Amino acid sequence: MKYVNLGESGVKVSQVAIGTWFLPRLQEKDELGIYKVDKETTLKILKRAYDEGVNFIDTANRYHGAMAPVDLPHVGNAERIVGEFLKTVDRESVVISTKVRGKMGDFVNGEGLSRKHILWQIKESLKRLGTSYIDVYFIHWPDPDTPKLETLRTLNSLVNNGLVYYLGVSNHSAVDVMEFLQLSERHNLEKFIVMQEKYNMLERDIEKDKAIIAKRFGLAIMAYSPLAQGFLTGKYVDKNGWKIEELSRASITEDLKKRYFTEANLRILLGLKDVASELGITLSQLAISWLLKRGEQLGITVIPLIGASKIEHLEDNLSALNINLRDDYMKRIEQIF
Repeated sequence: MKYVNLGESGVKVSQVAIGTWFLPRLQEKDELGIYKVDKETTLKILKRAYDEGVNFIDTANRYHGAMAPVDLPHVGNAERIVGEFLKTVDRESVVISTKVRGKMGDFVNGEGLSRKHILWQIKESLKRLGTSYIDVYFIHWPDPDTPKLETLRTLNSLVNNGLVYYLGVSNHSAVDVMEFLQLSERHNLEKFIVMQEKYNMLERDIEKDKAIIAKRFGLAIMAYSPLAQGFLTGKYVDKNGWKIEELSRASITEDLKKRYFTEANLRILLGLKDVASELGITLSQLAISWLLKRGEQLGITVIPLIGASKIEHLEDNLSALNINLRDDYMKRIEQIF
């Protein structure tokens, strides 16, 4: 396993991180009719990843693992499962990230980036994770009702009190990120060291602006949906066209089908499949190794955030770390798009 510094910090993380938005599911449903997370398999996957050298696990207070979007009765489930995993390893051997912003209570201050909400949710996340600190704390998406300086000062206090070690920003506009960074510098507050953004072969918007900011200010980029929610694995395509298996992401996320299931993307997928076949690798490995190579080309640290519902998926994804795509293949992939 190769380790990289997380932005302009001294903390070292594995070249890939394990995400917990999508977890293995059971056929069984709970009393509210929602599929249960297969906790046993999830813990096995986390342990296998840990044994392979992956020391970086990402979650969020809103995540459930088998539901999208998540209602209030099901929030916090992923954090609790990560907390169970933490009991089985040396806490200091792993880097845990989680997030704050989303709705966690059915009342007016039950969501947001205010001091009140953040100070409530940091305590709740620590309880669910069963730990005394969080390595990386992300603001999950914007809160236009809260002044940025209030959010930054609150986050800074968490760092000063040892509850959080590093800060991250996710799903904010480039303008917002710049404003946060400038305010941090002006008021001598802890700055973000990492952005978590959607980034894959099909969705490259961050290359227009956020990648430039990341390079200039020394931020790493955690790339979520590196396989476009499973689309880039090729599992939704067979000789007869599209196929959707029960309990797959596409079976529970209508947005996935609207976004990816197009004739143009089908042609792209077939072209990528030819490249992968030539290299003797899987489509998943091609997509992950492409992200790592793009990071090199852009001069930034890109950390793919992989999710796995089976041990075999994890092993396949981790094998991508041994692939170094040549420039001629990168050019060919560019031509496919």
